[in-house]
Amino acid sequence: MSQMYRGESVESESAVLVGVLLPDRTPEEEPLDELEGLAQAAGVEVVGHLVQKRQQPATGTYLGKGKVDELAALVQMTEANVVIFDNDLLPAQTRSLEKATDVKVLDRTELILDIFASRAQTHQARLAVELAQLEYALPRLKRMWTHLSRQKKGVGLRGPGEQQLEVDRRLAAKRIRDLKRELEGIERRKQREVAARRDRMTVSLVGYTNAGKSTLMNALTGADVFVQDALFATLDTRTRRWQLPGWGPVLLSDTVGFIRDLPHHLIESFKATLEEARQTDLLLHVADASNPAVYEQISAAYHVLEEIGIQKKDTLLVLNKVDMLPDRGRLDQLLARYPNAVPISARSGKGLGALAASVSEALSRGFLDVDVQMGVENGRLMAFLSAHGEVFSKQYEDSQVVVHCRIAQKHLGTVRQDGVLIRPHSNGAAPAADEPIEDVA
Repeated sequence: MSQMYRGESVESESAVLVGVLLPDRTPEEEPLDELEGLAQAAGVEVVGHLVQKRQQPATGTYLGKGKVDELAALVQMTEANVVIFDNDLLPAQTRSLEKATDVKVLDRTELILDIFASRAQTHQARLAVELAQLEYALPRLKRMWTHLSRQKKGVGLRGPGEQQLEVDRRLAAKRIRDLKRELEGIERRKQREVAARRDRMTVSLVGYTNAGKSTLMNALTGADVFVQDALFATLDTRTRRWQLPGWGPVLLSDTVGFIRDLPHHLIESFKATLEEARQTDLLLHVADASNPAVYEQISAAYHVLEEIGIQKKDTLLVLNKVDMLPDRGRLDQLLARYPNAVPISARSGKGLGALAASVSEALSRGFLDVDVQMGVENGRLMAFLSAHGEVFSKQYEDSQVVVHCRIAQKHLGTVRQDGVLIRPHSNGAAPAADEPIEDVA
């Protein structure tokens, strides 16, 4: 987003980082550690830190007056040319802070948008980032028109500048509509693509950014996806074939990493990218066990899953990077809180066998042992059951056949047809001719 501010890039700039800790924020790591990682990911040199605890933000400047003066002095002393807040600011607050410090002020959302813009590789990701940037920028266009402040035209700064501002607003609004239409088309196409693979079991990696999802994907599939020790190294979904021991081939997808207070505009814009996770059979929630803020990060990831509407999806928590823990006690604490989690090291391969076994068990929960009664002439359904399930027996009676099979619940919609009845299998006995067969819920 900074490139839309004054035609500048964030690269090669030096910044003072600012965090206002409100009562609902209880970080387990240093307050500005994550923001510093974000700043470094954007190519910014960090030259100063400022933290203030408040019950609520100051209306005009977010910081208290004394801290604003302290911030201005720190900016002058360090010769920083940008201030980055670990909070989301209102446009008026940003303007007031820029006036007080005489440098550019960015908030957390603007910084994350800038990182996404620099990392987006595919056409779809670029469109999603541009949409999020424009929706963020639209109410802030007046701030970006810094030359308006030099037009002494009265309270509303009426004149040619105001006319140009209105033109820019209309252009931005039109571009937003165009981008939404294009992304909706991509989302529909993505839904069809994912739906076309429903005959295969699918597993998606989700979790906090830099938790090691791409490294884990490489370890499990032998793929060569890009890996970097940086926030948001992956923005585009990648799907690879995973030969799951004792099960067979499944499709494993890597997704964009989550973060605390992930901008809502980004979540909305990346709906198509997250389609794999939305329709998957199993989520592997990968967490960095070595991070001091791991509990907060796990909670933040679940919050994002809730925002995109898949928080009720069958999920297996994977505690990665256990080889980087200082002692066994830390892992024991995590497992006491998350007893069903699987501890692994994607880098060394430790625990990957246990992970594969847990995934096989979790996927098996989505299968049912059922009896399917159909007409003997229904060869297409018979072939479907053989291709997508495990057929144990067939019992013929008159013009009907009862097939005892094990099949994924997701396929029951295809199995349900006119004249076809399904019921849970009981002791291997076929139903009597006059015994009703009830649908499986």
